[in-house]
Amino acid sequence: MAELEAGSICMAAGGGGRARDGLGVDWLSGHQDSSYTNSLPWSAPPTPPLCGAAMAELEAGSICMAAGGGGRLRNALSGVLCAFTLLLIGVLAFSIRLFSVIKYESVIHEFDPYFNYRVTQFLSKSGIYEFWNWFDDRTWYPLGRVIGGTVYPGLTLTAGTIWWLLNSLNIPLSVETVCVFTAPIFSANASWATYLLTKVPSYISRSVAGSYDNEAVAIFALIFTFYLYVKTLNTGSLFYATLNALSYFYMVCSWGGYTFIINLIPMHVLLCIVTGRYSSRLYVAYAPLVVLGTLLAALVPVVGFNAVLTSEHFASFLVFIILHVVALVYYIKGLLTPRLFKVAMTFVLTVGLALCFAVVAILAALVASSPTKGWSGRSLSLLDPHNSIDALYGKRTTGEAIHNLKYFKWGKTGKTFVAWGNSNEKLLNGGGTYASKYIPIIASVSEHQPPTWPSYFMAINVLAFLVPAGIISCFLPLSDASSFLVLYLVTSVYFSGVMVRLMLVLAPAVCILSGIALSEAFNVLTRSMKFQRPISDDTLPTAGDSTPGSSSTATITTSTKNANIKKEKMGTISKERSSKKSRKETELVGSSPVRPEKEEKLCVLPSEASAMGILFLIMLCGLYVIHCVWAAAEAYSAPSIVLTSRSHDGLHVYDDFRESYAWLRHNTEVDDKVASWWDYGYQTTAMANRTVIVDNNTWNNTHIATVGTAMSSPEKGAWEIFNSLDVKYVLVVFGGLIGYPSDDINKFLWMVRIGGGEFPHIKEQDYLRDGNYRVDAQGTPTMLNCLMYKLSYYRFAETDGKGFDRARRYEIGRKHFKLTHFEEVFTTQHWMVRIYKLKPQKNRVRGKLKLKLKSSSKTSLMRKGAGKKNPWR
Repeated sequence: MAELEAGSICMAAGGGGRARDGLGVDWLSGHQDSSYTNSLPWSAPPTPPLCGAAMAELEAGSICMAAGGGGRLRNALSGVLCAFTLLLIGVLAFSIRLFSVIKYESVIHEFDPYFNYRVTQFLSKSGIYEFWNWFDDRTWYPLGRVIGGTVYPGLTLTAGTIWWLLNSLNIPLSVETVCVFTAPIFSANASWATYLLTKVPSYISRSVAGSYDNEAVAIFALIFTFYLYVKTLNTGSLFYATLNALSYFYMVCSWGGYTFIINLIPMHVLLCIVTGRYSSRLYVAYAPLVVLGTLLAALVPVVGFNAVLTSEHFASFLVFIILHVVALVYYIKGLLTPRLFKVAMTFVLTVGLALCFAVVAILAALVASSPTKGWSGRSLSLLDPHNSIDALYGKRTTGEAIHNLKYFKWGKTGKTFVAWGNSNEKLLNGGGTYASKYIPIIASVSEHQPPTWPSYFMAINVLAFLVPAGIISCFLPLSDASSFLVLYLVTSVYFSGVMVRLMLVLAPAVCILSGIALSEAFNVLTRSMKFQRPISDDTLPTAGDSTPGSSSTATITTSTKNANIKKEKMGTISKERSSKKSRKETELVGSSPVRPEKEEKLCVLPSEASAMGILFLIMLCGLYVIHCVWAAAEAYSAPSIVLTSRSHDGLHVYDDFRESYAWLRHNTEVDDKVASWWDYGYQTTAMANRTVIVDNNTWNNTHIATVGTAMSSPEKGAWEIFNSLDVKYVLVVFGGLIGYPSDDINKFLWMVRIGGGEFPHIKEQDYLRDGNYRVDAQGTPTMLNCLMYKLSYYRFAETDGKGFDRARRYEIGRKHFKLTHFEEVFTTQHWMVRIYKLKPQKNRVRGKLKLKLKSSSKTSLMRKGAGKKNPWR
């Protein structure tokens, strides 16, 4: 259990119902509690007679302390207990994310974190000014990329600042070490910002040690921004409103998901206005956020003027105008008489509606001028979830070769392919969203796919059953803050159902509402057990009774009378020494009103049922903790760059990715260009230090389509495309030998779709057989002759003589073939990564010249000897 103490959010988990801050403000109801400074929020019901008899044995000073100083002592002890509990939560949140370091080593995970690590390295070496102007020529060759203006700098600046501070204190840590542990550190910060936030596995998946991605710090910024908004909403403090704008600015610097904040808060403000809950506190909480937040967001280079020109931000401006119109109406109402107010009301509403219509017309014109109506591709994917319910029930698009996910023995867990929706594996499930229909480059990312039902249970587990109870508690009573919680939950559930990545946003809302439900449940059950303890005077036997328990009962009665006498005497002493305020506090502590006690007893449950309920909840929480520890240790702590699997002979470790990058770094020239699918661009640049054609930034769809077209083309056509891009090496990932399903063959669907979107001669139908991508004997000639097939299965039949693909469970169709334009230069130990070199172009000009000279000399000889007879005939 914990309480909301002066800047820290911590929901009550062990009785007391509502969390309060240092001002005694109920965080959910928004009401001030006048007795907060004298008693705890979960203070016990009025003292029963037996407990009062025991307290009567105290001296006069103790009575005074119990009356006035006891409350302060309890507050001090509760503060110490709260701080100690939060410290333990922070330590647990940090420690539970270190399984990857313990099991493997201090290594960065996934793909995007390697780019962030490389940027942080550059920042620590060159400084902030060079960072803003950095043009990276080792990626997106030959275009390059301006890093300072196309990256969210929050994560990089945070880690760079931590590294600078540690080195200033003579703590010589490397940049890689700081990057590895940045996410666990900010997980502890997030746990101090929200009750039990860090025990949700969906957040653990993006914050384990080595997960150096934007979400590592963004989730903390998200929750802290919401907290400051609610704090301002309850207090009306302009100071907290300014802090809220600064927290929003940090969120903008950290993650593109800041648009969720700038749309959710306006929705809540509009809800409060419509339901008649407007107040000056609402104005102070929202208006500074829009003005200061928008100005600060425009300072971030990657955002710039998009903060005022894109549709994601228009809702905040429209609600901003509506809020000022409502504020003006309330202000005029306070100045004018009712009769004049009606006239002014008509004028204000007319002008306000005209202004709103004008703004809407301007925004509509701006939106209509954009092909995407002013929305980004990811936003359109969220707003057009058509047919995504098919993916939620497990349907896949036509023709993936991975149609039997349940049989795969791979994935981040090292045991099974993560069928619950691993955000880092490409499931190729098509989805059916706007992106899958119009922007395949977005749909090709698995974390942009809709989740499956098991993914919800994997992420929030038993909390799914506690959330409805938490929603009911928010309505008893309904306040501005509690309505914000409900709105936050509803919107996050919707968005997480469209895009599995946004399960991160759902996790805090589920935690908070589940904590409220547990708090209310523990409060009712513990209170019920306390009400079973009092013994009324009517049930006490008289002195003449000869029952077996009469002796002890008489002793209790005598001690009770003596206690009452001493209590009266000491009460007289305290009256003489105390002021009116002290006497009032003594009455509040010592008195026991009859009516509230009877009302409390109406909710009393039998003590046996209460004990069983408490035991059940404790067991439920224990099972949830076990699930979270398992998820952190097994499901989310295995880095994708180092794969593991278990079999009857033990654990197997596959380090083929780093083996291939090391070969490129040591056996190729510094200026050599490497072509691969965009998934491996960041890792190749960071670990092999070689120039790549495309990477995970995916900012240029045409460039990615060019690579996809080359992979989908026959060998000669692919060689011409790569040669025009000055490519020297081609890298492909192949899992057919060991059964790794997330290889390039299973991603080939998106290469064809993305390439065909830019180059019409690539048609998906040419690669399909009965609606499926097949690599067996039933595969189409186009599929069996494309470059991706040849580079993946070259010499594969030599491994077992049959060419059986363990990932797709097929025997390949074309087994024995030779490469004419590419040569194999390196294949890793388990055949997971294969590297090919483009053969140099043959010097055909010289051969044509010789032929021409030979033919010309032969012609001249024939002319010279035209009149002579050939002696050989």
